[in-house]
Amino acid sequence: MNKEMESSLPVTASERRSKSKNASSKSYVIMVFLSCLAWLYVAGRMWQDAENRTLLANLLRKASHQRPRVLTVEDKLVVLGCKDMERRIVETEMELTLAKSQGFLKNHLHQTGKRLFAFVGVYTGFGGRLRRNIMRGSWMSKDALAKLEERGIVVRFVIGRSVNRGDSLDRNIDEESRATKDFLILDGHEEAQEELANKAKKFFSTAVQLWDAEFYIKIDDNVDLKLDGLIELLESRHGQDSAYIGCMKSGDVVTEEGRPWYEPEWWKFGDQKSYLRHAAGSIFVLSKNLAQYININRSAFIQRMISIAPNCLAKRFIIFRCSASLKAYAHEDTSVGSWMMGIQATYIDDTSLCCNYSGQNDKVCSLV
Repeated sequence: MNKEMESSLPVTASERRSKSKNASSKSYVIMVFLSCLAWLYVAGRMWQDAENRTLLANLLRKASHQRPRVLTVEDKLVVLGCKDMERRIVETEMELTLAKSQGFLKNHLHQTGKRLFAFVGVYTGFGGRLRRNIMRGSWMSKDALAKLEERGIVVRFVIGRSVNRGDSLDRNIDEESRATKDFLILDGHEEAQEELANKAKKFFSTAVQLWDAEFYIKIDDNVDLKLDGLIELLESRHGQDSAYIGCMKSGDVVTEEGRPWYEPEWWKFGDQKSYLRHAAGSIFVLSKNLAQYININRSAFIQRMISIAPNCLAKRFIIFRCSASLKAYAHEDTSVGSWMMGIQATYIDDTSLCCNYSGQNDKVCSLV
């Protein structure tokens, strides 16, 4: 009862002030505490930022001292180990210039024995064994080849390798070659119809390195050749450098894809769309210096330099400085003709080397 009476008594003004003062004191303490926390947080962040700035400044200072100087081309060559390589390249370029000024006759070939009068390459394919046997039964018999070599004339069937290297096609050719010894096998070339222009590069380059001859002749295996007539023709041109001999022709460039003799790069032949003058591909002759020109510009010597380059970057440097290449178009005869256009070749149009098709895709030439 007494408690109920006390609680019902009115609160005095002094008591209310006391309670209000206590509440405000608590709020003040809380505010001070929160302010301290905020100050500590801000101070900590500022200290951390200052330390980060100091660390970053030190790193930048160290990096500035370790920054490499700007390298000259000379420095880069030293780093790459190319200084000696550059000297060799310059010497090679000088030799090239000299070779060209002398008709591309710089003598750095792997040759043995006396100089030949002519090397004859008979183009053949994996399916051409019957034709080869027919030729071996006539003017390419073992005895006939031996007598020709006594006269300074070497004849070989020319073939590349299968796309599937080492398959039955390659093995059959290797076996036939061991038995007949009348092949020039182009190991670095894939035998295919669309690769005939590149086969010409490989053929002349390889032949000129293996045989030192005055003339190099390319002939298809479906040409029934009268060799005595060809020899007589070459003897009439004995001693003539830069001779490009064949049945000279030109003609319209085939621009429609899917048609025979289509030329994918037809637009390069101008508005008239006509091939430049060139020898028909069935049979044509190059003198030694022209064959050597193909060998040089096929970059065989560059490939040898690349093989001894110390590293990948040095190889790229060699390619950039020295690489020369012969553009191959869709067809062999027009490709060879384009190579001859760029030099002072003597075009000799001989109608006795003009051929017409007969039955079974055989070609009949005036020399036959």
